[in-house]
Amino acid sequence: MPGDQLQVLNALDVAKTQWYHFTAIVIAGMGFFTDAYDLFCISLVTKLLGRIYYHVPGSLEPGTLPPNVAAAVNGVAFCGTLTGQLFFGWLGDKLGRKKVYGMTLMVMVICSVASGLSFGHKPKSVLATLCFFRFWLGVGIGGDYPLSATIMSEYANKKTRGAFIAAVFAMQGFGIMAGGIFAIIISAVFEAKFPAPTYAEDALGSTVPQADFVWRIILMFGALPAAMTYYSRSKMPETARYTALVAKDAKQAASDMARVLQVEIESEQQIVEEISNGKSKDFSLFSKEFMKRHGLHFAIGWIPPAQTMNAIQEVFKIARAQTLIALCSTVPGYWFTVAFIDVIGRFAIQLMGFFFMTVFMFALAIPYDHWTHKENRIGFVVMYSLTFFFANFGPNVTTFVVPAEIFPARFRSTCHGISAASGKLGAIVGAFGFLYLAQSPDKNKTSAGYPPGIGVRNSLIMLGVVNFLGILFTFLVPEAKGKSLEEISGENGESENTNNGNRTVPIV
Repeated sequence: MPGDQLQVLNALDVAKTQWYHFTAIVIAGMGFFTDAYDLFCISLVTKLLGRIYYHVPGSLEPGTLPPNVAAAVNGVAFCGTLTGQLFFGWLGDKLGRKKVYGMTLMVMVICSVASGLSFGHKPKSVLATLCFFRFWLGVGIGGDYPLSATIMSEYANKKTRGAFIAAVFAMQGFGIMAGGIFAIIISAVFEAKFPAPTYAEDALGSTVPQADFVWRIILMFGALPAAMTYYSRSKMPETARYTALVAKDAKQAASDMARVLQVEIESEQQIVEEISNGKSKDFSLFSKEFMKRHGLHFAIGWIPPAQTMNAIQEVFKIARAQTLIALCSTVPGYWFTVAFIDVIGRFAIQLMGFFFMTVFMFALAIPYDHWTHKENRIGFVVMYSLTFFFANFGPNVTTFVVPAEIFPARFRSTCHGISAASGKLGAIVGAFGFLYLAQSPDKNKTSAGYPPGIGVRNSLIMLGVVNFLGILFTFLVPEAKGKSLEEISGENGESENTNNGNRTVPIV
C-alpha cells in the first residue's frame, strides 16, 4: 500500500549510530571544509593584491584594489556558488548524488589550482584570470551544498539526523580557521626569509617581489583537502532513498544498505512500484501541489594602520584576526548546533539565533561612536564575535539542515540547491553592496575610488532589520525533529494515516 515504508528506509531510520555515519560525516564534511577555505581565503589576500598590483608612487597609503575590482574579486565566487547550487542541485536529482558529488569535487580541485595561476603579469590580466577561475571554483563549491546535505540526510537515522547534517556543515568553521592558520604560517615563513621595511619607511620596498607567491600559495592550497577526499567519495554507495524512490531499483538499494548496515534487508520492488504509482508522486516540481506543500519552505582597531606594516605583515595580522574570530565564535557556534539541534529542534535554534543576531547588531549600531574609541575595541570584538556565534548557533546551520529534510527525495537535491542559492544571493548582495554602503557619507572620508555611502552605523542598522525579518520568516519553518524523511515530505502515502507498524504519517 502507498502508506508502507520500505524496509531498507526503515532500517536507516532506526539504525543505531554506527561507524558508517561518522565516515559519511567526514567524507561529506571535508567538502565543506574545502568550501569554506576556498571561499574565505580570498579575504586574507585582497589587501596584498592591492599592494602588489595597484601601488601608486608617492602615495601615503599602500595600494588598494579599485572598488569594482575589489567587489569582483570578493564576490565572483559567490556568483559561481549560486549557479552551482542550482545546476548541480538539479543534476543530483537527475543523475544521482554520488556521481554528481564527484563532478563537483574535481571542479573544485582544478579551479583551486588554477586560481593561483595567471595569464600575463599586468594587473588586468592577473585579476581577470583570478576572477575567471574563482567563478568556476564557486560553481563547484555551490554543487557541494545540496549534495552534501542530501547525502547526509538520506544516510542518517531519525534520532540524530539533524546533528549529523549540522556536523557536516560545521566543518566550515574548521575550514575558515585552517585558512587563517595556513596564511599565518606562509606569511611568517616569507617574512622570516624575505624581511622588508614598513610602508612608512620604504613604500616600494615594503612589498618584496616574493610576496606575489604568498597569495598564490594560499589560494592553491585549497585543492589539497578536496583531492584527498575524492577516492573516499567514489567508494560510497548511492543513497538508498535515491536508488529506491527515484531510480526505483529496490534490489540495488537493499544490496547497498545491507552492506553498509551489515544486516539482511529484503528487496521490496513491489512496494517501490506502489509508492511510485501513488498519487503523492503525481505532482511535479513546478506544480500547484508542490507549491501547496512546500512553497513557503523556500522562503575593528585591532588591525594596525596599513602604513605601519609591510605587505606580508599585513597578511599575517588579517589572518590572525580571522582565525581568532573563527576559534572563539564561529566554530563553537557550529558545534553548539550539532549538540542541541536534535534536543531543542530546528525552529527554536533558528528563532534564538536570529533574535540574538538582531540584538547584537543593534547593540553595535546604535552606540556606534562608542565602539570607535580605541579603549572600547575589545568590547566591539566581543559583540562582533557573539553575532557570529549566534549566526552559527542559529540560522546559518538550520537553513542548511532543514531543506535537506523537508522535500521529497526526487526533488530534494534540487530544492536544497534553490534554498542554498537564495541564501547565497544575500551573500552576493553583501559582497558587492556592503563595501559601498559602509563608506562615509562625507566624500572626503571615503576610501580611494569609492563614492559616498550611508556609513557603517546605518549599514549595521540595515543588517539588524534584516535579522529581525529573519525572526518573522522563521515562523514558516516546519519542525523535522524525530520524524522520518518520508513522514516529513508525505512520500509514504496519499492521505494521513496513524502510525502502525511500518506506517508513517505524511505531512500534507
